[in-house]
Amino acid sequence: MYKRLIFTILPFTVMGLIFYFSSQPYGEQDMRPSLSTYLPLELLRPLLAPVSFTYHGGEVSLATHGIDGLVEFFIRKGAHISIFFLLMITTYAAFLVNTRWNKRTAVISALVVTVLYACFDEYHQSLTPDRTPYIGDVGLDSAGALIALGVIYAGNKRRK
Repeated sequence: MYKRLIFTILPFTVMGLIFYFSSQPYGEQDMRPSLSTYLPLELLRPLLAPVSFTYHGGEVSLATHGIDGLVEFFIRKGAHISIFFLLMITTYAAFLVNTRWNKRTAVISALVVTVLYACFDEYHQSLTPDRTPYIGDVGLDSAGALIALGVIYAGNKRRK
């Protein structure tokens, strides 16, 4: 009984964390001052100097973001992948524990729930001051879910 309850609560907890962070304006989440204060970012300059690409219609580079902004950008995008990886894993586990679905149905359902929640998250950001929704972030979130899918597949194959 407790196992089913815990596995049910886990994906909702992850969703709650995502919702909480998406409801904060960017200014409340700005990591740049802390990054600059507590980390020797200048050591990364040679590594980050050649980085330049377009994201959400703008250039992302050392010149446009500064070293602290570029590091923050990668932390934020890594967080998208990581938290939706976790959502996929916990949703899959909840479906396995709480339904009689086979692994294939559970994993497909977990993937659908995770991608739909990524879409909802971007919509939610459109309602948050100083935040903008971006379909590219849904892509990053989905990438996290697909990485989780690969881990689940590899884990299930290894058990066979």
